[in-house]
Amino acid sequence: MVLPLLVGGIGGMGGSEWILILLAIVLLFGASKLPKLASSMGQAMGEFKKARTKAEQEARKAKYEAIESDPESEETDYKQIADDLGIDTEGKSKEEIKKEIRQKVGSEEE
Repeated sequence: MVLPLLVGGIGGMGGSEWILILLAIVLLFGASKLPKLASSMGQAMGEFKKARTKAEQEARKAKYEAIESDPESEETDYKQIADDLGIDTEGKSKEEIKKEIRQKVGSEEE
């Protein structure tokens, strides 16, 4: 039942349907309130993006701390974390990788 709705575009709606929806929005909210409505939607999207980025950073930090607390961690774990953080690991020792991870995680907290 959902597939036929998606076949014609977003929700199966064409250009004339979108024009009617936009006209209804203008009539309901008034042309003077549309910029304010769009601005508040933009702010909400920005806040969501910030929260998502912060959650991703905290997850990377927690993963690093968990590996750091286990002295028998595999070197590949550090390489994976470094890759996730965008750190180049080519030709670097485990200690060099750990140092760069600490620097990167520390800089993201601020």
